[in-house]
Amino acid sequence: MSDFEIGIITKAQGIRGEFRVFPTTDDPTRFEKLIGDEIFIGEKNFKLKNARVQKNFVILKLEEINDRNEAEKLINARIFIPREKSLPLDEGEFFVRDLIGLRAENENGEPLGELTRVLHTGANDVYVISPAQGDSFMVPAIKIVVREVNLSEKKIVLRLLDGMRELTI
Repeated sequence: MSDFEIGIITKAQGIRGEFRVFPTTDDPTRFEKLIGDEIFIGEKNFKLKNARVQKNFVILKLEEINDRNEAEKLINARIFIPREKSLPLDEGEFFVRDLIGLRAENENGEPLGELTRVLHTGANDVYVISPAQGDSFMVPAIKIVVREVNLSEKKIVLRLLDGMRELTI
């Protein structure tokens, strides 16, 4: 799928068809930039009429939803946007979905496994590398360790520091 998930509808809000969304994007204000655009919920397209951030949630209003009963039908639905509507990335930044499945190797080209998960720790992300044999291990997503990310070749080059293979999960 080329669409990006940006939120999950958690409950109806008020009586006019608004609903509360838990954002699954790093920037909840991104919803405000989508006002007037189409978003995808389930198998349907909707036009975003209004969006506002409220604490840890976003309150959305769609053109096509005008009462609480209609809004309640969308509870637990996931909200998607087309890839071309995603926020631009800075140099050296990647979408997690593009990293998952990359072939991991060391600087000598020796295979280490596959990048199977990205953990968000607050300080920096942590990549989980799953070798063909043995336990998965974790590496911090920092420049001294991650030497190259090549999406076109579907690979990531890592410099493993002493003890990193022992950081298993």
